[in-house]
Amino acid sequence: MEVKKINFLQSYSSILLLLGGIIAGSILGLVFGEKVEVIKPLGDIFLNLLFTAIIPLIFFTIGSSIANLEQSEKLGKLFVIMILVFLSTLIISAIIMIFAVYLFPIHQDIAITKVPFENIQSGSVGDQIAKLVTVNDFSELLSRKSMLALIIFSFLIGFATLQSGEKGNAFKSFLDSGNEVMKQLLNSIMKFAPIGLGAYFAYQVGIFGPQLFGVYAKPMAVYYAACVFYFFTFFSLYAIIAGGKRAFKVFWSNNITPSLTAIGTCSSIATIPANLDAAQKMGIPTHVRNLVIPLGAPLHKDGSSMSSILKITFLFAMFGKDFTEPSTILLALGITIIVSIVEGGIPNGGYIGEVLAITVYGFPMEQALPVAMILGTLVDPIATLLNANGDVISSMLVSRFSEKTKF
Repeated sequence: MEVKKINFLQSYSSILLLLGGIIAGSILGLVFGEKVEVIKPLGDIFLNLLFTAIIPLIFFTIGSSIANLEQSEKLGKLFVIMILVFLSTLIISAIIMIFAVYLFPIHQDIAITKVPFENIQSGSVGDQIAKLVTVNDFSELLSRKSMLALIIFSFLIGFATLQSGEKGNAFKSFLDSGNEVMKQLLNSIMKFAPIGLGAYFAYQVGIFGPQLFGVYAKPMAVYYAACVFYFFTFFSLYAIIAGGKRAFKVFWSNNITPSLTAIGTCSSIATIPANLDAAQKMGIPTHVRNLVIPLGAPLHKDGSSMSSILKITFLFAMFGKDFTEPSTILLALGITIIVSIVEGGIPNGGYIGEVLAITVYGFPMEQALPVAMILGTLVDPIATLLNANGDVISSMLVSRFSEKTKF
């Protein structure tokens, strides 16, 4: 009996420490309120270390994964299945949120709060797409704000290495070695997670806690309830589809650390290392997890899909417009798919999605954008949970459909 206790503590020590740090930080935030801002630098240092390591990790993980594929046909099949899985879960999550706002409609006076927001660059649709998928200088690839461009570049590097055959073996070894080194670096950084995430939680609770009980309380309650329902019900369903009862147990026994990391960092990008580690423990093939999870971070966001629907219905209520028209709902579904793709994977990063929705529906930007930003900030933790954890469950589905993996 004593041996089992020791093994349990050894296996779950990192999770227990992480939980302890988060709980301690939350208590500090509740007790001291805005005074906890003094420890925010501890959280910033941890996140900064994490983000600086993420960029090379993405490059080496994707490049190495593509370079080690045996057949280009296999790559094409993997991509088609991955895109179908991503789109399917995005649409399902959006529909769940639409049902939620119908069952619990948002009808209330909303105090429009003026807050500072980012300057959004204007331009044609073509220009915006070009800036989203490419950069005009190599150095700009090293910014997490250019994550999609970096992923595309990493994919092209991996594919070029694959096409180079034996002449590219030395570069392939470099990619493999770099991938291993960056994983070890991330493991070292994550040892500071209990302190870093604890400080970040303290700040979030201390600063934003009072707003939870204001005019945003009802839409937040609807959103959090819908997300919790989707998380436990549909993620369980996805796991069963991926491999029955065994896959169900495998998923829920390995997603604790990714879930806590997602909630604590509010970043899909920062959760990539934890997701990759969990996917490895689940038995997902290397080439699948190293492709689906890094690509899913910026492209696949069930939580953002649901928050997009919430923001649209919230703005409709604020400006007294009807959200029940079928054409309005279909347009909202289209917008939420685009928003889920173009929104960045960094904490509170980029408001292109909000701007798109506001522009399409014709809401006044100076009134609608600050409201959407505040709501987005308040729902960010659980939205990131669905975004990041959704990549793990998607990798299970992709692995099942493309590799016939048995969990």
